Amino acid sequence: MCGIMGVVAKNQVNQLLYDGLLVLQHRGQDAAGIATAEGATFHMHKGGGMVRDVFRTRDMRSLLGACGIAHTRYPTAGSAWSAAESQPFYVNSPFGIVLGHNGNLTNTDQLKSELFRQDLRHVNTNSDSEVLLNVLAHELQDGTANYKLDPATIFKAVSGVHRRCRGAYAVVAMIAGYGLLAFRDPFGIRPLVYGKIENEFGTEYLVASESVALDALGFEIVRDIAPGEAIFIDEDGHFYSQQCAPVSSLNPCLFEYVYLARPDSVIDGISVYETRLRMGESLADKIRREYANLDIDVVIPIPDSSRPAAMQLANRLNLPYREGFIKNRYIGRTFIMPGQATRRKSVRQKLNAIGMEFKGKNVLLVDDSIVRGTTSSEIVQMAREAGARKVFFASAAPPVRFPNVYGIDMPTRDELIANGRSDEEIAREIGADQLIYQDLSALIDDVRSVNPVVTRFEDSCFSGNYITGDVTQEYLNSVEAQRRNSAKQGRSSATQLDLNLEVVD
Repeated sequence: MCGIMGVVAKNQVNQLLYDGLLVLQHRGQDAAGIATAEGATFHMHKGGGMVRDVFRTRDMRSLLGACGIAHTRYPTAGSAWSAAESQPFYVNSPFGIVLGHNGNLTNTDQLKSELFRQDLRHVNTNSDSEVLLNVLAHELQDGTANYKLDPATIFKAVSGVHRRCRGAYAVVAMIAGYGLLAFRDPFGIRPLVYGKIENEFGTEYLVASESVALDALGFEIVRDIAPGEAIFIDEDGHFYSQQCAPVSSLNPCLFEYVYLARPDSVIDGISVYETRLRMGESLADKIRREYANLDIDVVIPIPDSSRPAAMQLANRLNLPYREGFIKNRYIGRTFIMPGQATRRKSVRQKLNAIGMEFKGKNVLLVDDSIVRGTTSSEIVQMAREAGARKVFFASAAPPVRFPNVYGIDMPTRDELIANGRSDEEIAREIGADQLIYQDLSALIDDVRSVNPVVTRFEDSCFSGNYITGDVTQEYLNSVEAQRRNSAKQGRSSATQLDLNLEVVD
């Protein structure tokens, strides 16, 4: 779950990219990077931490050019972060390419072997994004005559990427001296949208993970990039697009609507906010149907992403809605923090209970989802310490029972509280008097109802069905073993990299 952006403008794009990354900060807080193109020269700065901490005035001044890409990184559990693995990535052959990637490749090991033994390309990190970059570079080189590119050749190379790469990927890349390339995997798992703005200088284009980045920067949303599609915008602002996958289907990640995306975003024609309202309605219907015996005095959301669902739930059940927790906005999202101890400590730093909303009451706490359960158990305990008589807990999402391999931090089954447990056992584990989960069928209906054109979703963390068709139990075991081993190694200290790369076309 990273945030990516790409811009082709008529003037300097460094400030646009920085401002856009701030809007996409929720998609990753581990590292950030910006690369710009000034003719045949790339300028790049990247480092660990929040966007505001990575870039200083001197860094921004060095990021020259009217074309650029940007990335904000979200860490997966157990990954030993290093500056070398922050994005964008760069390769100097055959043309000079920088690339940012959101998602996860499921055949990384196979591709690494092919790159080394067949393509004679070297991968220097453990990042699948660098693997994807080298696959793209090889396909460009393999399909190019006299080392000259045109849109048809670029789209043919993307077709080669689709043929070789498996998993989820939304990509922005710059080719030195040519322009900006963006494409999405044939299943359309991770989001990618583009827009444009007309001004006195001409037409400028922006590609981003979420529509909110376009809104904030004043760009008109054109449409989502289709599964398997690629768009290319040359340095003069000429726009080209082509479907590059022989077979494609739209299967957006269901968890984007539950938690990952900002509520003011629209993904594949589906309003995230409206989806969350409908999630609250269907959850209320389930409570009325199956838990009518609960004596609920007040509905309290776990800030922030559960608010729309909690408000609509309270309204539908004709119950009081109250803000019972105050959030410290200077603490990062606990879901993407590595390590249980760090996550548990951060909950108390992040939230504080308002005692008058709990004292002597039966409270229904509403959260968007329950993943590891660490946050949930801490919050239930806080409610009891604040004086709640009974604590009921409702999740606007179904139980998360399976690991996600498409770019979300749900890496091992052992860490998922719902894995191998009944609802009653989970309720005891988090200390709740009653636990209510959304049904998967209801959640799908909630999202689909906002845009009936979208009929299928990537829901593997709830269902265990992996739509790419290549995720075996052996693969899952291997991934979990690798991540457990990485977790033992800890996280290295962050440093920053500044690069000025001269590329000769």
